[in-house]
Amino acid sequence: MNDNDIMSMTPAELREYMVSAGEAPYRAGQVFSWIHRGAFPEEMTNLPGSLREKLASGGYRMPRILTRQDSKDGETSKYLLSLIDGECVEAVLMRHDYGTSLCISSQVGCRMGCAFCASTRAGRVRDLLPSEMIGQVAAVSRDAGERVDKIVIMGIGEPLDNYDNVTRFLRLLNEKDGLGIGLRNVSLSTCGLVPEIKKLAREGLPVTLPVSLHAFSDEKRRELMPVARKYSIDSLMEACRYYFEQTGRRVSFEYTLISGKNDSPEDARGLAALLKEKMRYPSHVNLILLNEVKETGLRRPDRARAARFAKMLNGMGQNATVRRSLGGDIDGACGQLRRAREADRAAEENFTKE
Repeated sequence: MNDNDIMSMTPAELREYMVSAGEAPYRAGQVFSWIHRGAFPEEMTNLPGSLREKLASGGYRMPRILTRQDSKDGETSKYLLSLIDGECVEAVLMRHDYGTSLCISSQVGCRMGCAFCASTRAGRVRDLLPSEMIGQVAAVSRDAGERVDKIVIMGIGEPLDNYDNVTRFLRLLNEKDGLGIGLRNVSLSTCGLVPEIKKLAREGLPVTLPVSLHAFSDEKRRELMPVARKYSIDSLMEACRYYFEQTGRRVSFEYTLISGKNDSPEDARGLAALLKEKMRYPSHVNLILLNEVKETGLRRPDRARAARFAKMLNGMGQNATVRRSLGGDIDGACGQLRRAREADRAAEENFTKE
């Protein structure tokens, strides 16, 4: 966190900052409220002009919305947001019968290298600051005119690879004078960084933990996820058991179905046996139909095959559902909008050089 990154500050830290800058302590409450409503300094009308200028020149980090794509059914809106340094991230607003959820990014790019993922194609550029994650929630909520009920940290990046910033973001998210979103309404998805899962279990942050599994054996998992070369499935299952024991929060497993790779009856039987033997505690499997990325050459199975896979798991005592696909008509895979933006930039630069 930078010294002048006020959007990453807690209310107490912001009061100290205001006093050190020669402002009245009560200004901190006003600024904190404006921040979490998605406002820019020039819109903070109850602040003196000098303070607004100070905020504007001090690295204020509210993202600006570049594009918004709305699905035809009105259930999903996908945003491309520009950060203060010109880098871009994505967020997806999803409307359900039970409320509105927002999937946000935690990094610009990703270095985890999963074979099927668009976010990791160009590697990791940098981590997002807490302010830039808060800013995604505030900016999208303001643009949509809707309160966000649930947060899913499953966009671009690996949240636990940006551990300190993400845990600070979670604490800011829970502030009653800010967005006030309860942490039991937050899902933090990880590809399986074992030490960080255990560390998170001790933080006192009762978030739901979806773990990306995608295969039942180390051999198969290593083909799809480089992280599996460092952490075995046995060590990952041990960390998941520890998370449940420390938090009481059920762990869920994300399993992206890829045609011809991990969607056979043998895969279903292996997955059910793995979780019965190694997890032991109640768990849920979210089956996800692959969002295809042209460069990978990987293909999604049809929905009927996914339904049969889920039926086999449930028949063997493992709770499983096929995730409803949202936003298929608006570049649904995380990283696609950002990559298109980067391609446009590169084309513009090449044109000017000709």
